[in-house]
Amino acid sequence: MTTLVAPVRLGIDFGTTNSVVVLVDDTGTTHTLKFGTDGGPSSDTCRTLLCLWLEHAAGNAQLRDAIGQEAIEAYLDDPADSRLIMSMKSYLAQSSFRETRLFGQVMTLEALVARFLAALMRAVGYRPGDIAATVGRPVRFAGDRPDDTLGESRLRGAFAEAGFGRIDIALEPEGAGWRFMQRLDAPSVVLVGDFGGGTSDFSVMRFDPGSVRPVVPLGHAGVGLAGDQFDSRIIDRVVSPLLGRDSTYRIMGGTPLPVPAEWYSSLSRWHLLSLMRAPQTLRSIADVTRTASAPDQLRQLSRLVEEQQGHALYRAVATAKAELSRDDRTVLRFSHQDLRIEQPIERGDFETWIAPDLKQLDAAIGRALDDAGIAAGGIDRVFLTGGTSFVPAVRRLFTSRFGPDCIADGGEFVSVAEGLALIGATRGR
Repeated sequence: MTTLVAPVRLGIDFGTTNSVVVLVDDTGTTHTLKFGTDGGPSSDTCRTLLCLWLEHAAGNAQLRDAIGQEAIEAYLDDPADSRLIMSMKSYLAQSSFRETRLFGQVMTLEALVARFLAALMRAVGYRPGDIAATVGRPVRFAGDRPDDTLGESRLRGAFAEAGFGRIDIALEPEGAGWRFMQRLDAPSVVLVGDFGGGTSDFSVMRFDPGSVRPVVPLGHAGVGLAGDQFDSRIIDRVVSPLLGRDSTYRIMGGTPLPVPAEWYSSLSRWHLLSLMRAPQTLRSIADVTRTASAPDQLRQLSRLVEEQQGHALYRAVATAKAELSRDDRTVLRFSHQDLRIEQPIERGDFETWIAPDLKQLDAAIGRALDDAGIAAGGIDRVFLTGGTSFVPAVRRLFTSRFGPDCIADGGEFVSVAEGLALIGATRGR
C-alpha cells in the first residue's frame, strides 16, 4: 500500500462498463493507473464487474470478492457458487432497487458499489482514506424515469462507505472537456459528447486556457442510453429469435399463446439477465418449454441463464458491434455447449435497428445547444469521447450539424478520468 501524508489526487471515472483511475501529480501531470493480473498484460481500464463468493475455512465462511478480469476468472472457476454483478451504475438512480440478498446477506446497492471501489483502490495500490477524489457523474443517469438526485446521493454514499477521505463530484462531459482543453491555445466554445455504456451526455462549454476561469459551462443535456442500448438491439434482432422469442405454448391444450416477452426484454439488457436466474423464473421457462412450439430453443435460453453465460454473450455482441464501426458487415459468433450462433449482420440493418436511439441522441444534442442558447454555427469545436463515438451513424449526427472539420477525438476511454483529475487539482489549489 502507498502511504502519503498529503491527499493523493485522483480522477475516478466509475463507468457502467469500464472504470478508469487517473492520478495528477504536483506538477499537474496526469498518470493513468494500470490494471492487470500478476504477470499479465496491463490495461488503462478495469471492467466494472464484481464477483462475490464464500470462502470456507476452519468452520467459518467469509465473503470474498474480485473485480474486472479477475472477477470473470473467479466466476468461471466456480459459476455455481459465485455471483457476477454487472452494470451496478445503471441502478443508481432507480428507486425501485434498494437492496438484494446474496449468500444470505442483505446488501444495499451502495454496499455493492463500495465493495467494487475498495477493490479498485487495492488494485492500484492506494487506501481510500488517503485520497482526494474527483468523481464523475452523468448529466442524466441511466434507466426509466431516473431520479438524478438519488443517483448522485447513492454515488456519494458508495464512495463514503468505501472509506474515501474526500469526494468532489463533476459532470463526466466536463471532465472530458478539461482534458480536451489542453489542446487549445485560444478561447473556444466546445460541444463535448461523452458516450458511456449506459448514458450519453452533451455539454456546451467555453474554454479560455489563459483565463483565471478557464472553463465556463453554458449548457447540458443527457439521455439514459448509449453503447449498451445498441448491444440490446443486436440481441433483440439476432439472438432472441434463436432462443424462442417468436415461439408459442399452450395451457391445457388451448389456443397457442406467445412466450412471455419479459424474458427477452431481460435478455437484451445485460444487467437484468442475472435476475432471470431466480428459481421462479427458471421454473416458468421449464413449464412453458413442455408445451412450446420450439422447446429446444427455450431449453437453450434456460441453459444460457442458469449457467450464467450472459457475459460471454454480451462480449460477442460488443465485438460484432465494434466490427460494424469498421466494416460494412460482420458475423456474430457465439457458442456454448450445443448452442451455436453464426449470424451475418449488415451495417445498414444495424443502423435501421438503432434509428430510434439515434433520434434520442440527436434530440439531446439539440437540447444542449438550446440550454446554452447557442446555434450550431456558434460551436467552434466538437470533442467526442467513448467507444460509441466510433459508430458511423452516431458520428454522422455531429458531422451533419457541425461539419466534419469541427470534430475532434482521442483518448476515448481515459479522457473523462484525466479531466476529472485536472478539475480536482484546480479545485485543490
